[in-house]
Amino acid sequence: MHQRLQRDDGSLAARATALGPWFQNIDLGGVWTAPDHFLGDYPGDKFRRFADAIPADLKGRSVLDIGCNAGFYSIEMARRGADRVLGIDSDPHYLAQARFAADALGHAAIEFAELSVYDVAALGERFDLVVFMGVLYHLRHPLLALDLIREHVAGDLMLFQTMQQGTGDPIDVPEDHPFFVPGTTAPPAYFDDPGYPRLHFIERQFAGDWTNWWAPNPAGTMAMLRAAGFTPERTAEPDVYLCRTAPVPYAEYGPAAVYPARGAQP
Repeated sequence: MHQRLQRDDGSLAARATALGPWFQNIDLGGVWTAPDHFLGDYPGDKFRRFADAIPADLKGRSVLDIGCNAGFYSIEMARRGADRVLGIDSDPHYLAQARFAADALGHAAIEFAELSVYDVAALGERFDLVVFMGVLYHLRHPLLALDLIREHVAGDLMLFQTMQQGTGDPIDVPEDHPFFVPGTTAPPAYFDDPGYPRLHFIERQFAGDWTNWWAPNPAGTMAMLRAAGFTPERTAEPDVYLCRTAPVPYAEYGPAAVYPARGAQP
């Protein structure tokens, strides 16, 4: 039985307010961390739409929550019985919120650490489940982040979410793209198809947030995941994917092949 943080509702609400502002509206047992959140019960409502995509029983498994924010997903994985949950974030303000929320809900055993996604190799271990929700579009180097996760910390599964823009079902594209349609000087028409994998770059702000750099379409999301060595499965929530680790494709065309070591060329 987990022990909740000893408090009365008044002191709990006061402490939650002092730790604001909150992006995650977490129910601390009748006290909400962001009662005026513009999305209401967020991310709780969103999670319930795809919660059955991951195992209900995580006993015996380890979980890494990358970009954990205030700890919502870390807490949910602990509720499912995960033996170990580690949440990392590069923002100490979010980590203070996460530790408070976990303590208040009786999950003080969850570990939290200040660490960037680009430094996950420093953890020196793999996790059965990696949670990578709502982070990719904030990163200057999104594919690098996926590569590092796959190379250093992903064990079996990754729960992934990103903001997406664009419609259209993914289309089949050739493995090798020609400069021109054979017999013409025209580029292949499929590059303009809504279902072609694309990653929209946001130069300034999106929804008032200057850290929203990228918005892939669904085909782009799945293509990036595959290129990094994940097999994505779409869930009931359009921007959430359950991924299994897979052999990294195109490895023979990686940096070592394109940029050989000094002296390697004849």
